Amino acid sequence: MGNQQVVPAGLELDRLTERLKDRYRKPVRKSSTHLGVTIDGEDIAFSAPGQEQYKSGICAFVRRKPPQEFAVQLKPKVLHSKARFNITSELAPNLVGAGEAWVVKIGTVAELDRFLEWFDQFGHIGEKVLPDREVQELGTEHPLNQILYGPPGTGKTFNLARIAVEICDGKAPEDRTELMTRYRELVSQKRIDFVTFHQSYSYEEFVQGLRPHAGDEGESNNSGGFSLKPEDGIFKRIADRAKTAGATLGKIDTPKLTNQRIFKMSLGQANDPADAYLFEECMENGYILLGYGGDVDWSQVKPKSFSDIKEYWREKFNPEVSGNDPNIVCINHLFLTMKVGDFVVVSKGNMAFRAIGVVAGDYEYVAREEDGFHHRRKVDWIWVHDEGLPVEEIYDTRFTQYTLVEMKREKLNQAAFERLVTPHRVLEQENKDNFVLIMDEINRANISKVFGELITLIEDDKRLGTLNALTANLPYSKIPFGVPKNLYLLGTMNTADRSIALLDTALRRRFNFREFMPNPALLSNNIDGVDLQGVLTTLNARLEYMLGRDYQIGHAYFMDCKTLDEVSDVMRGKVLPLLQEYFYDDWSKIFAVLGEEGDGGTFMRRSKLKSPFGNEDAAQDRYEMIVDGSVPPEKFQKLFDLISNEMSPEVQDVVVSAAE
Repeated sequence: MGNQQVVPAGLELDRLTERLKDRYRKPVRKSSTHLGVTIDGEDIAFSAPGQEQYKSGICAFVRRKPPQEFAVQLKPKVLHSKARFNITSELAPNLVGAGEAWVVKIGTVAELDRFLEWFDQFGHIGEKVLPDREVQELGTEHPLNQILYGPPGTGKTFNLARIAVEICDGKAPEDRTELMTRYRELVSQKRIDFVTFHQSYSYEEFVQGLRPHAGDEGESNNSGGFSLKPEDGIFKRIADRAKTAGATLGKIDTPKLTNQRIFKMSLGQANDPADAYLFEECMENGYILLGYGGDVDWSQVKPKSFSDIKEYWREKFNPEVSGNDPNIVCINHLFLTMKVGDFVVVSKGNMAFRAIGVVAGDYEYVAREEDGFHHRRKVDWIWVHDEGLPVEEIYDTRFTQYTLVEMKREKLNQAAFERLVTPHRVLEQENKDNFVLIMDEINRANISKVFGELITLIEDDKRLGTLNALTANLPYSKIPFGVPKNLYLLGTMNTADRSIALLDTALRRRFNFREFMPNPALLSNNIDGVDLQGVLTTLNARLEYMLGRDYQIGHAYFMDCKTLDEVSDVMRGKVLPLLQEYFYDDWSKIFAVLGEEGDGGTFMRRSKLKSPFGNEDAAQDRYEMIVDGSVPPEKFQKLFDLISNEMSPEVQDVVVSAAE
């Protein structure tokens, strides 16, 4: 009897098999004494209780060394040959073939959960095992539409940066500083956009709405100085940006943007169909055309300065001309200021642009009696898109109405400009740059109202370029619109937020959902004598029993705690207010979660209030709740008391009542 093995509850081989199947939805390989399962190309193996050198629990075997912060029962040691032989290659082929492996001792179900949470985030060696393919295709490992969900403080928003960078670059730096640096670079390039949903967020802000505008170039205005025009929201802007990723022609070695000048150039009036031929001709033949400057071959005049041009014009055409005359200003830029290697941005009205090129030749005069566009320069076009993009994609203000004018470098978004002019991929390639729209707190808004017709267009097989591609006419602009297949939608959802409506089935069907739960293994097990891993595990075990899986406390609240005072501050300032929200200020249930009995005294206490009416026989006692200051380490032990059999009948009644 004395040598009879006691199997820890929940760790029996059959129970462990079912737990692994439920968690990973993967087949579990099994022998009489061991289990093996492969997750994303990485193996874990488990031994049954009593195997190896651990008689009172199970052992887990992994390739990556677990952190030293694990509890005593989880300290690693090098996997020995006998254990590896017992596991066999049929159970865990990647593990058996590894150069080194580690064994982790697990004595309870809580320790098993902590170990699996660590493995899910950090247990893979290097990148997850993926098929051999080009780096530019790695982003497709992520679903096009994805929502990270879970209780507050579980790292949903924290992980957004890593996932977004992986989608854009195929991989993300492991170092957090390097990761955030790259994330900010992608934001500045406008490949990543971020928006937080809220209760008043609308379709007009997200997709497109009417906004007041002053008159545009070449446009009469009879409506008191402004008119209502469709203005794109954040979703349509990034969708249009993603659609133009293939507009970079990649035919030349684009010079790096350093000290070159950048000029805005109008090729006719964008809203006049009669001028459309100018843009088409220039794009096809590789030059820009200017109608101002008269029928003068300025290469024969050979002016040396702006003053020379003005004096010549006064002498030949108009003695009263001012220095602001477009004939003088535009010829000055085209003939004198502009140099080979400078950039030209072709406008589309004052609010958009539709081409970017590099000046490739000197001024030329070619007589054109039919339209007067005698003056030109050769240009290598490196980005062309007929529909164009809003000017704010690269510039902080709308374009001026001058036909040819130098743009101000201090107003230029250099990162976004360089992304457009750098030939990352040739136009004919199928895999374009990936773009990411992050939607934080997505379930706080009225999703049907915000997405509108997009709820259909965002489906994987309805994206532009797919067999079943769909477009819809937007209600304000009446322009057909579709969602490109290189735009990824990434959202977060707080499952404990009761201020929101449930997501409808239509949205759930179109998004992949990825759960983020509290991970105590990321915390220290000894801060001035306090086991933070145990504190969080115990609190969440009670909350899950009383309220359900969605109402827990995330590890992120405690991640920066280095001292006992900081732990106490988090308990007072973060955890207690969250518990008040969870239990609607029902302090008896909060007492139960915290292990407080009677009038409390660990994290908080209650003091009976005297009736101001002198009625001491009131039917129900009323109390004042007092939150204590710094909590000594020994008092944290009370958090663990409810797990034992010493729970008082009073607290048992509260816990059972809450669970029911």
